[in-house]
Amino acid sequence: MASSRKPARSSRPAAGAARQPASPVPAALAASLERCAIRKTPVCVALSGGVDSVVLLHALAHLSKQYGLALTAMHVNHGLSPSASLWARHCATLCRRLRVPLTVRRVKVTARKGRGLEAAARTARYGALNTAKAAFVALAHHADDQAETVLLNLLRGAGVRGAAAMPEVGDLPESEEGAPRAFRPLLAVTRDQIAAYAIEHRLHWDEDESNGDEALTRNWVRRSLAPVIGARFPNWRESLARAAAHFAEAEGLLNEEAAERLSVDRLRRLAKPRAKLLLRGFLRAHGARAPDAKRLDEMLRQLVSSGGNSKTEFAIDGKALRVFRDEIALQPASMPLGKVLFHPCKGAGIDAAKLHSQPVAVRTRQGGERLRLAANRPSRSLKNLFQEAGIPPWERDRLPLVYSGDELVWVPGLGIAAGFEAGKGRAGLLPEWVRDPAARPRKSP
Repeated sequence: MASSRKPARSSRPAAGAARQPASPVPAALAASLERCAIRKTPVCVALSGGVDSVVLLHALAHLSKQYGLALTAMHVNHGLSPSASLWARHCATLCRRLRVPLTVRRVKVTARKGRGLEAAARTARYGALNTAKAAFVALAHHADDQAETVLLNLLRGAGVRGAAAMPEVGDLPESEEGAPRAFRPLLAVTRDQIAAYAIEHRLHWDEDESNGDEALTRNWVRRSLAPVIGARFPNWRESLARAAAHFAEAEGLLNEEAAERLSVDRLRRLAKPRAKLLLRGFLRAHGARAPDAKRLDEMLRQLVSSGGNSKTEFAIDGKALRVFRDEIALQPASMPLGKVLFHPCKGAGIDAAKLHSQPVAVRTRQGGERLRLAANRPSRSLKNLFQEAGIPPWERDRLPLVYSGDELVWVPGLGIAAGFEAGKGRAGLLPEWVRDPAARPRKSP
């Protein structure tokens, strides 16, 4: 893959070059589309202009009609090289020839403290790709990239997830809810096979001068370490790619298990390595990056010694890990109040006339509130009712309390006050607490 810095020159196969054997690219691409069930859907190719993405676009363009793909491309212009505009024009020429609509996005790259220019460019690039109007963004990562990623991750001390490297289909880096998914259909194809396809079809591409800079760790692995490994283990790339697939299967099983409810008691009964795996998977499955090994050890130690105490809480990746009645929950550190919707109905919900007999207000808990849920029972404190209903402490102060004048009428999770229920045939209003209106837009009828 070409990086964010583009050269001032471009390369093309020399005239009269020896014809290479047919590349397996088309067959591998078709197999990936079948395996991932990608048909009749918009796909945007991340087109850097290097040989990998040029081949990916060319091969996908020839398969798009067969699979019903609405194919587009996006080129991200980082503006870090004097050749950036020329590079974008090369991409535009290719897309015109293939009749693929192209979007060129210019991004501003600013290196910050603790992050180099390459990392900043990567963030900006994926930020742009996440805006693509497509179900999938096709990335040209191949088998060599996968093997190098596995090796680098292992050298950095990665666990199962890092060893699984890049999935064939997964989330785009820097993605948010609603963004297209990443699709990597060339993971079974080597760099040499991609080059053979490019030569066979006489494609034009540009080389990135930064690929020769061994100050960048991946380039050092590719240019210096890989030949040494290859001399002893000729099939090391294929072997590491297979290992990544095995780790991905294990990661998938862990995620399935972690997505279920997790209790302190369960962690306590497991051996420490297993408990750490499960806790790490639980955090990822609920949208948080797992902490480093030292902090994960400390979190596990405090959890298993907490006795399921509701006061146990950890801040992690902008979220809060909390415990209530032995159950572990991961939630936004600052939870939105949400809003209350009222849905008109007959013979159910709050009696509309009674509700509007006094000014209606929605308030949060102040302390000392009481609610009578049945006519033949006394009113009781919300504190006791919350405890009986199993409502976690961190939710109690953000629950919207509906009042008619000074009388408490409805509390989410508890119910409607006695005397305010709509009788048979009476106009009623069904209250609904929408915790996060932005995530679940809905209008009251």
